[in-house]
Amino acid sequence: MIHGGDIYTDGIFKGQELLDFSSNINPLGVPEGFKNNIAEALDSVTRYPDIKYREVIKNLSDYTGTAEENFVLGNGAAEIIDLVISNFKSILIVVPSFVEYEINAKKWGCHIEYSKLLDNMDFDYEDIENKLNDVEAVIVGNPNNPNGNIIDKVKVETIIEICEAKNKTIIMDEAFIEFTGRIKNSFLDKIEDNKCIFIIRAITKFFAMPGVRFGYGISSNKVLLNNIRKKQNPWNINCFAELAVKYSLKDKEYIKKSLQWIEEEREFFVKQLNEIPFIEQIFKSFSNFVLCKLRNVNEEKLYEYCLENGIIIRKTSNFRGLDKSYVRFAIKDRESNEKLIKILKDSSF
Repeated sequence: MIHGGDIYTDGIFKGQELLDFSSNINPLGVPEGFKNNIAEALDSVTRYPDIKYREVIKNLSDYTGTAEENFVLGNGAAEIIDLVISNFKSILIVVPSFVEYEINAKKWGCHIEYSKLLDNMDFDYEDIENKLNDVEAVIVGNPNNPNGNIIDKVKVETIIEICEAKNKTIIMDEAFIEFTGRIKNSFLDKIEDNKCIFIIRAITKFFAMPGVRFGYGISSNKVLLNNIRKKQNPWNINCFAELAVKYSLKDKEYIKKSLQWIEEEREFFVKQLNEIPFIEQIFKSFSNFVLCKLRNVNEEKLYEYCLENGIIIRKTSNFRGLDKSYVRFAIKDRESNEKLIKILKDSSF
């Protein structure tokens, strides 16, 4: 299992409908603004998109409060991650983290250094700082996947200062940032004064559109942005992604309900998990997923048990720095969460 969300291998292709706790998608589903205007995209299918994507960039600028010239668009955040990493000969990866960082770094022949999270899954800021001299860039999740912790703006300040002074790049993957519920957790406000910062975002998670494939990068480093654009194919954003950006980012009611949901369900979910004997530790998460350390059972046995009960969870041993004693659960709607909790409590582990 390289990624979550594979409901096909053990589910659809075997004729089984699975409740997916392996992928971290907003359970409120696609925003009404997108669904209600889908005909607009259908009308656009017969023509090429604007090759400069001016309306898309304008909508992103309005949503983020960032200047239009600071954006690069991608066919999902995965494309942006891949192409930004391609610009560096060496990179520091904070681990455990999204596996595509390492996969892409190896693909582009980067020399890789690693900074391991502390035992409590917090960032080791001192270790990151000490290893900066050996690399051209560092990549870190904010919130980090698979544990959901966020970057401390005070503790990371020295790292940013070093990167800015020594012409290094700090790549911050903010694909889950909306789930934190606080705009101050983002580093968007640091972009203009720090060319070293490159932020990655997407509509995949918070707006529940993994099938649309739309991500974007934000930076005031024009050279880096142009280097990424030069490696892209033309028309890499389709008309459905254009429509998603146009209407979803403006759907304030959807955003409000989503933030209310995650705040309530995260508290409920963690409280219930704390009552399960074979869960040894639940790590602090600011996102819509929870990393747990197990006792008396490993990821494989728990995965198979959940699968037998119609649920797929995320095994995490393929995350560098984790072993088979960890699993990750997505946070879903109350009914789904209660179903998972009941199955876990009914187990004999």
